[in-house]
Amino acid sequence: MSKTTILIVDDEEDLLDLIEYNLEKEGYEVLKATEGQEGIDLAHEQDPDLILLDIMMPGMDGFEVCDIIRQDPDLKHKPIIFLTARSDEESEIDGLNKGGDDYIAKPISTKKLLSRINAVLRRYKDTRESENKLLVHDLEIDKDRYVVQRGEEQFQLPRKEFELLYFLASRKGRVLDRQTMLNEVWGNDVYVVDRTVDVHIRKIREKIGSEYIETVKGVGYRFKE
Repeated sequence: MSKTTILIVDDEEDLLDLIEYNLEKEGYEVLKATEGQEGIDLAHEQDPDLILLDIMMPGMDGFEVCDIIRQDPDLKHKPIIFLTARSDEESEIDGLNKGGDDYIAKPISTKKLLSRINAVLRRYKDTRESENKLLVHDLEIDKDRYVVQRGEEQFQLPRKEFELLYFLASRKGRVLDRQTMLNEVWGNDVYVVDRTVDVHIRKIREKIGSEYIETVKGVGYRFKE
């Protein structure tokens, strides 16, 4: 299994090296950046599991970095821990309100820092697992493995069929028109016609059964309540 990767963004290079040393001793892979934009670029390139972020940095401060990450569709779910010398209550509240998962005032012992990192990673893992696994009727739809399970029976659907099923099931009971499904599953930049949805629905029904998705004439489809 690949190592858990932590990105540290802090302009204090001595502190960077100290945290890196202790995290690597615990088996983490560490990425380092000394300024905000460098941290954002590294996050895009390396896809870290957690970001440890200073606030007071030259140029772009940590709050600005956090804002950019939280608005980025590829990075917005990444857990962020602020690690900063700003220990006042107002700054802590600001950091948490801006999307920080934890706020730690410097100095902090290595043991406590590791404990807080581990706690945030556990919460993040539990949340993502629950978000990515749907239990609807007698189906378990696992987005991490792209697998649909019914009892001992397992279905491997092609990517778009799976994504369409997941989209419908996650909005159980709602009537969804074809254009909405096209936009959400195929994206606005890909040209596909309404008939594409119908073909994929037919294939899904052939594989898992026709009792889950109902046709709403003249409108679209609905995953049954």
